[in-house]
Amino acid sequence: MNQIKISTEYVTLGQFLKLSDIISSGGQAKPFLAEVPILVNGEVDQRRGRKLRDGDVIDVEDYGQFIIKNEGN
Repeated sequence: MNQIKISTEYVTLGQFLKLSDIISSGGQAKPFLAEVPILVNGEVDQRRGRKLRDGDVIDVEDYGQFIIKNEGN
């Protein structure tokens, strides 16, 4: 499982996609989310504004599983 480290309370799903190098720009988030199934803590979610916090697990089809880790924890 890949760790995505953040230094803030949360990161949005759209920001996560950039941080994990799945997409290269924020403008790609909406079309990517419309085409690729993403599970957040086991539930399908396509909202690019979804807040991801420390410990959340994200499964991106064909890209793998990621966990959000707050650098303060």
